[in-house]
Amino acid sequence: MIDPKHIGRQLPPVVFEVEKGRLRFFAKATGETRPEYLDETAARVAGHSSLPAPPTFVFSAELDAGSMFSLLEELQVPLTQILHGEQEFTYHAPIHAGDLLTVQSSIADIYAKKGGELEFIVKDSTVSNQHGGKVVSTRSVIVVRHPRKKTT
Repeated sequence: MIDPKHIGRQLPPVVFEVEKGRLRFFAKATGETRPEYLDETAARVAGHSSLPAPPTFVFSAELDAGSMFSLLEELQVPLTQILHGEQEFTYHAPIHAGDLLTVQSSIADIYAKKGGELEFIVKDSTVSNQHGGKVVSTRSVIVVRHPRKKTT
């Protein structure tokens, strides 16, 4: 069982620059075809300062940073037993290429269901830009499966 003492724990902040190439790659990988996500001139014509980040970009960038994987390792949760249970985003301001983002995350809750066969880790994150403005708030839920051992 995951010790609930970790509820409220702050994870180390993650800082990263939003790069144009990464935004284009993400847009193409997610099937985005609108020109403002792929072409900087089209983005400026659409009123953006540079290429805008597609809506779920922050989730993938946060995964790349590895802070959640480090936490799971510390909690002795095998990656083979996790599922991505839920993701929620609240957008406060647009994100563009060239922004320097800081992700500050904390463990909001840890709970179990099905007699402990499933455990849930709820992580809340706030993403701020280089001006200190909040751009996105996220909540993600990681499900940890503890399959019953078969008896013969």
